[in-house]
Amino acid sequence: KKKTVSFSSMPNDRKINSTAACISLMLEGCELKKVRSNSRMYSRFFVLDADMRSVRWEPSKKDSEKAKIEIKSVKEVRVGKKTPVLRSNGLSDQFPDECAFSIIYGDNYESLDLVASSADVVSAWVMGLRYLVSYGKHSPEAPGTGHPSLRTSWISSVFDLADLDKSGRIPVSRAVQLIKALNPGMKTSTIELKFKELQKASERPGMEVACDLFVEAYCELCTRPEIFFLLVQFSSNKEYLGVKDLLMFLEVEQGMEGVTEEKCLEIVSKYEPSKEGREKGYLAIDGFTRYLLSADCSIFDPQHRKVCQDMAQPLSHYYISSAHSACLLEDNFWGHSDINGYISALGLGCRSIELVLWDGPEGEPVVYTSPSATSCVPFRAVVGLIDQHAFTTSAYPLILCLVVRCSAPQQRLAAQCLRKTLGEKLYLEPPNPVASYLPSPEELKGRILIKGKKLPPSCEDSEGEVSDEEEGWELARRLGQEDQEAPEGGGPRRVRLSRELSELVSLCQAVPFHDFESSRRGQRYWEMCSFSEVEAGRFANECPAELVSYNKRFLSRIYPSPMRIDASNMNPQDFWKCGCQMVAMNYQTPGLMMDLNAGWFRQNGACGYVLRPAIMREEVSYFSANAKDSLPGVPAQLLHLKVISGQNLPKPKGSGAKGEVVEPYVCAEIHGIPADCAEHRTKTALQSGDNPIFDESLEFQINLPELAVLRFVVLDDDYIGDEFIAQYTIPFECLQPGYRHVPLQSLAGEPLPHATLFVHVAITDRRGGGKGHRRGLAGRRGRRVREYTSTKATGIKAIDEVFRTATQPLREATDLRENVQNALVSFKELCGLTPAANMKQCILTVSTWLLHSDSTPSVTLNLAEQYPPMEAQGPIPDLLRKVLTAYETMIQTSRTLIESADVVYGKLIQAQQAGMDFHKELHRIETKEGLRGHKLQKALESFAWNITVLKGQADLLKHAKAEALDNLWQIHNAGQSCGIGRNSSASPESSQLRAPLEPIPE
Repeated sequence: KKKTVSFSSMPNDRKINSTAACISLMLEGCELKKVRSNSRMYSRFFVLDADMRSVRWEPSKKDSEKAKIEIKSVKEVRVGKKTPVLRSNGLSDQFPDECAFSIIYGDNYESLDLVASSADVVSAWVMGLRYLVSYGKHSPEAPGTGHPSLRTSWISSVFDLADLDKSGRIPVSRAVQLIKALNPGMKTSTIELKFKELQKASERPGMEVACDLFVEAYCELCTRPEIFFLLVQFSSNKEYLGVKDLLMFLEVEQGMEGVTEEKCLEIVSKYEPSKEGREKGYLAIDGFTRYLLSADCSIFDPQHRKVCQDMAQPLSHYYISSAHSACLLEDNFWGHSDINGYISALGLGCRSIELVLWDGPEGEPVVYTSPSATSCVPFRAVVGLIDQHAFTTSAYPLILCLVVRCSAPQQRLAAQCLRKTLGEKLYLEPPNPVASYLPSPEELKGRILIKGKKLPPSCEDSEGEVSDEEEGWELARRLGQEDQEAPEGGGPRRVRLSRELSELVSLCQAVPFHDFESSRRGQRYWEMCSFSEVEAGRFANECPAELVSYNKRFLSRIYPSPMRIDASNMNPQDFWKCGCQMVAMNYQTPGLMMDLNAGWFRQNGACGYVLRPAIMREEVSYFSANAKDSLPGVPAQLLHLKVISGQNLPKPKGSGAKGEVVEPYVCAEIHGIPADCAEHRTKTALQSGDNPIFDESLEFQINLPELAVLRFVVLDDDYIGDEFIAQYTIPFECLQPGYRHVPLQSLAGEPLPHATLFVHVAITDRRGGGKGHRRGLAGRRGRRVREYTSTKATGIKAIDEVFRTATQPLREATDLRENVQNALVSFKELCGLTPAANMKQCILTVSTWLLHSDSTPSVTLNLAEQYPPMEAQGPIPDLLRKVLTAYETMIQTSRTLIESADVVYGKLIQAQQAGMDFHKELHRIETKEGLRGHKLQKALESFAWNITVLKGQADLLKHAKAEALDNLWQIHNAGQSCGIGRNSSASPESSQLRAPLEPIPE
């Protein structure tokens, strides 16, 4: 029977805010669970010796001299389940990852595996041990003295500036203001309470504070333990980051490329508050915290803050930010038409606005969507406003969707108003009859397109009848203005349309939708259909592939059901996954759906246009919107998300009856294709004040990254009336890896000042194809049957023979990629790292073990060779021998991949091109083979699948080769910088290694 023990957690008021505090806790000692290789756990009391040279534990069967580990023998301290013992199946689920840590020590690289009562205790021991290991090596002054002086002297200088009469004391009120100015999100009451506590403890009450008390209050209030822990992890041996330390942090942890020492000095001079730190190039805890909170370290990739996508594709290849009833500020029927709604929507990058025209009381058309006839806006005023604000946020085309409910004379006035006010901006050129697709947003920059009905060519009068399938009749019925001429026995309604308004419609001609086959045969590229969300939802569920195919050439607009009388929103992802470009949203209604829409359209400089995934644009491609697993040719990815802490979280808005304390938890949601939709939550942070620690790892598999959105929601577990605290929504493609702060927003999408989540983001390729599986379980890896992607039979002999030639290259491509992936994961596990680690981290970890040995490095990297071998100098311990073997396997599999990739890639592309040669002849071959109905549909589907698989697998192989070359570059780079590389002068140029595989011309 396993021995168990209950722990009391670290006292809530005990804050680890310096290395001295960590070592103090270690000197006092605490209970930890010692894990044995037989998976049993024993409770032991661990303590640091007074001379700080060894860690002991008791009780023990060993004599006291053996139940200890000398600090100088420690090679590495690992956080989490990073050794075979802690990863073993018998233990893995008994305690959370953040409560485990391991000490690797001795010449044989033995591991002491420990489990603590909380992540705080782990942080204290790991921080303290890492400090002592470096301290022993560098022999600086004793810990806790000297090093904090950089910070202390800066805080003292701030105090001196505030001490106007140089009496050595300042009023408490001024001290509170000072700390609040240095840490803007902090509550005044929190700072006042801290001063009272410290004054009481030091028996110095009164209305003034001395410098030492001010420094103590600042350090206790403004040191975030999780950031301090991170700083110590990367700091060479002191309580600040030198330029080389910062460079290492940015490259290894933050995934930044091309970082120079000059760039690091820029960061220090921008964020380090102390003059001495700036002069010496040191980033202490306050500067480091400021940097991590800054826009320079945002979770949102700065490349996406400006237009970064190809804007020269046809208009139908983009999602277009669209508004429904933009002039409403409240709900649909009890709402209030207000002209500011248009300004707001255009300011948010909206590129499609709906205008419903009605007969106005004074002979001029008006726009309104409310039952009260007084609540309307003159059409002239709306057009003037659009002219003024159309291109302030985005230069790309604006589409005005006209829904005509007014008489022909007033239509003429509306047309004249549009021509006169918008002038040159109005796009009136007729469609190019020989083109197959709409012009691009780039070609249409600065232009306004009118979407509406057009008179048939046969009509030569000044006005005529057209069918009307547009929305708005529900509203007309409620207004009592329903068209009396509705045809008997159903059928489309007919409305009168003036020639002047008809002539304004060019590229967005509204036509009725009959069925997909009719559209395929007869619809012209400049014609577009509108669907109610109910109709579009039915197509998305019953025939998603046909809807995706339809949207490759034609624009489609989805409008909310008239049953949504509260102006609630539909889920735009339900229609984006089928390629629908214009999903009309009620911009005035906040909530999840609007968060998704607003977050989604941020990713291309908030210009209102987002390029759809390639798999939805290519003429021949297989894509099932309702797929339950990975897609052919699209590399699935894993998102490793660690939610560390929250800062300055406000109370839920609607919880007036509550006290000040919130008990928050974080929900991370993925929205995308059905296979990707998932939600995980952290545990609740109890009695944590405004700055809770969560320290919890979450993992998501993303099968179609280009369509995935990550949403953070912070909720209150102990709520009265309202649980919502904050949210932030970001497209998956915009995530930056590393340690990042998430800028939280309110329900309405407004920034919450100083409210953030501190997270760590890592994204890795999922190992292999096929089903998702638990990663990092070495014991299971051998039993997993490798799954190969294959082509499907079309039933047409000539075509099937062409695709059959790709069977072997497809297997080879999968083997090349998976062999490297498996070797990489094995190597990373032996280095004590997660699959999310990069190659640089692996080499640095191995070098750290070697440099903590007394002897010269027993293993070196021969950098003279392109595929550098890791060579042992004399006998080496068993763990190092295993690491060398795993490294060798990784290098050999990488070499095979790099040297074979081009040939296999060529074969795949050759088969794909041969298949595409049949594409133009496909309909003739179908007829010749006599394929009809279900068989024909199956043949077309299989053909598209095969083309997609071949292109996708070729791209995956190209990507894998580029990654393998990048890993070699990282090995050379890390080998040079950490001192275990030799013959480094001959190391290859980075450009030579990092050049991506040149694609074979298609």
